[in-house]
Amino acid sequence: MVQPLERNWDRTAGAHDTSPSNSRAGGKEMNPSYTSTFVFPNDFPAVQETQPVYSWSIPATSTDNLQSVANTENMQSIAHSLLKAEIVRGQCRVVCFSPRHDLTMAEMDIDEILAVVKTWTREYIELSAKEYINYIQIFENKGSMMGCSNPHPHGQMWALGDIPQEPSRELSSMKKYYEEHSRCLLCDYVALETRDGARIVCENDSFVCLVPFWAVWPFETLVVSKHHLGSLVDLNPVQQKDLADVMRRVACRYDNVFESSFPYSMGIHGAPCDGQPHANDCHLHLHFYPPLLRSATIKKFLVGFEMMAEPQRDLTPEQAAERLRGCSEIHYKMTNTL
Repeated sequence: MVQPLERNWDRTAGAHDTSPSNSRAGGKEMNPSYTSTFVFPNDFPAVQETQPVYSWSIPATSTDNLQSVANTENMQSIAHSLLKAEIVRGQCRVVCFSPRHDLTMAEMDIDEILAVVKTWTREYIELSAKEYINYIQIFENKGSMMGCSNPHPHGQMWALGDIPQEPSRELSSMKKYYEEHSRCLLCDYVALETRDGARIVCENDSFVCLVPFWAVWPFETLVVSKHHLGSLVDLNPVQQKDLADVMRRVACRYDNVFESSFPYSMGIHGAPCDGQPHANDCHLHLHFYPPLLRSATIKKFLVGFEMMAEPQRDLTPEQAAERLRGCSEIHYKMTNTL
């Protein structure tokens, strides 16, 4: 088992380029001495507000005969039928959760996480006001196992001109379900799960965390609003605090599974900001995708049959939920120092 780290770390030693008063990657920008959350444009954005016009074509062959020209035109037609590429405009922002580099969400208190929720909401409102922005993806990659190169507690917000594939698929499924049943898919699903109870991990008045029936990752969870809300901007102050509460509890339980900093990718799915009605095809929820399987160092791999055919469960969702329910909501670092 990975040995727990001491709670009384030096909070300045080992600070990173997202820490207060430090120079960021590249050395061109200096962070302010922030004391809560801090947002800045990603220094290496995946998408940008201004993009060049994209065009491509198959080069002609060196010969200039009519047959060569015909072949090139035929290949151009085939290529444009099979290969699709478009530019995507957008903005990428980094959201630092805390000035302390030795914390993760699992160890932050509710008020500290509430500040993150309010920051997400404020940034969402600002970004969604841009006429070309149609979707905002909020996410966090925690841990080097999930590709996070900077251990300072932070997440990202990508504001995009197009709705990405995963949210699009969810929107289509929910729209189809509503057309067939005149009810919200996730409203029905929450009612079903709370009645059954076997896959519930924890809940409060506004949100429920559960291991979804269709989960692929061993300790995958879904956090769903108990009320039919479209996005973060629809939360009232009580619901904002309840979201902070359930996120803290889930993250803490994760760390306590193997008494280590539990890696995951977390993302918030909500209504697009495309000016279209989404009351019937959207319901605010969060996905947690953690890779760990049997220990702090053994992860699940989606390979072989799972890559070529379909995913297989290493744990049933009921077993995973029971394991997570059995974990304390007091962080192991605190219990090990008592």
